[in-house]
Amino acid sequence: MNEDFQRARITLQSLADNLCRVMKGQEIAIRHLLAAFASGGHVLLEDVPGTGKTTLAKALALSCRADFQRVQFTPDLLPSDILGVSVLDPSSREFRFVSGPIFCHILLADEINRASPRTQSALLEAMAESQVSIERQKYKLESPFFVVATQNPVEFHGTYPLPEAELDRFALRLSLGYVSEELEVSIISDQQLSHPLQQLQACVDLDAIRHLQATVQTVTVSDELKRYIVSLVRATREAEGVRLGASPRAALTLMKCAQSLALLNGFDFVTPDAIQEIAVPAIVHRISLDHQARFGGQCATSVVEAILAQTPVPA
Repeated sequence: MNEDFQRARITLQSLADNLCRVMKGQEIAIRHLLAAFASGGHVLLEDVPGTGKTTLAKALALSCRADFQRVQFTPDLLPSDILGVSVLDPSSREFRFVSGPIFCHILLADEINRASPRTQSALLEAMAESQVSIERQKYKLESPFFVVATQNPVEFHGTYPLPEAELDRFALRLSLGYVSEELEVSIISDQQLSHPLQQLQACVDLDAIRHLQATVQTVTVSDELKRYIVSLVRATREAEGVRLGASPRAALTLMKCAQSLALLNGFDFVTPDAIQEIAVPAIVHRISLDHQARFGGQCATSVVEAILAQTPVPA
């Protein structure tokens, strides 16, 4: 492993260790979040309230000295509340653009499914192209740009389901879940006097993040593993009970996140286990089941797991 790979791996591992100081018992979720972050993707955190979704996003921003913005999505939120708007300057009598919270490095879109589809769509161009179009003008977003969106999978009153086109923009869908009883006791003990975020120190800077993201792209992926990735994704389009299979973007995401995981594991090349580890969070939100499959108790996760078990792994 050359010097660039070593430096990038140290950056990734430093971030993982720093986040684990705040998010106890969430090592797997942290690995997957960093896999998306290092590969330039975005993450949808779907979990019940109080499991640490906001804390995780804030901890990541603090760890790399990134500009962090949080937007609480509500039914009356407008696209201009996210992107920005032109206002009249009384002194110059000219309109000037006032940027919205999307102009940051890490954006937390909290309860994204509570906003209308029109407002949700304000994120599409930013997530896909790292730019926004406002009043016929294009504005580039600073690198890195990372969206962490959250939604509650239990409470559906007053929500708008995310359309397939928007779900496909998220590299991974993750869930934190509940920790063990012992860890939960440790968590409330740690927060008895103050929150661990208050003591968290940055461990890397934005230049290190940019170097990390550039290095991840150079992690070797063999032709056999590229075919393996495509086979997994294409199998979702033919699986029984699936109405809409995963897109080619899913294959690209799976490859990129596997590259990040390989680097975190200490390799400058992708191995099959990295692909298998990230396959479910990279694919599951991109497939839609038909009514008969849903009513029969089938779920997207079981479909992807079955495909992983049935697809031959390259030697």
